Amino acid sequence: MLDKNLVELSDEELIAEFQLNNTINAFEILVQRYKNPLTNFVYRFLGDYEACSDVVQETMIKFYRNKDSYKSIAKFSTWIYTIAGNLARTEYQRRRRRQIFSINSYGEENENYEIPDESYRPDIMTDSVIKDKIIQKSLLKVSRVYREAVILRDIQELSYEEIAEIMGLTVGTVKSRINRGRAQLQKLLKNIYNE
Repeated sequence: MLDKNLVELSDEELIAEFQLNNTINAFEILVQRYKNPLTNFVYRFLGDYEACSDVVQETMIKFYRNKDSYKSIAKFSTWIYTIAGNLARTEYQRRRRRQIFSINSYGEENENYEIPDESYRPDIMTDSVIKDKIIQKSLLKVSRVYREAVILRDIQELSYEEIAEIMGLTVGTVKSRINRGRAQLQKLLKNIYNE
């Protein structure tokens, strides 16, 4: 059971408690606070729930193992989102390399190869789920360089300053990437809804 006094602490106070006293409850509270937001962030970036779960779990492992590398000059949320973002980018690149290999490795002689049908039947899916799927597919088509900034701003609702720190960019560059990413997303969604 979690200590009620710890639950009331800020993220920065919890990480300090975890660093100084190795209080596992402080770690568990931070994991509870960030598991869902990080899952949402990584899923929107990768578009694959299984890979997303692995990245978030690896993020928490890195957080646990590298707790002493956190410095109080930055917000805890910025630090953990930076870890998750780096891992998500690495996974994205790994998946792209594997996907290119997989597409080229199938020849005509492989009769068992089937492309999975990922279409959703409107009579089963609710309207909001269908829209979410359309938005997610469109978001995955936004250039990777812009996608992360858009997700952090519009879905995770982080400030421009936090995003700049997470991505290692200036605030102006972040704003530019968000605007360009939004423009790409709007164009993709406009085409989908006009079909």
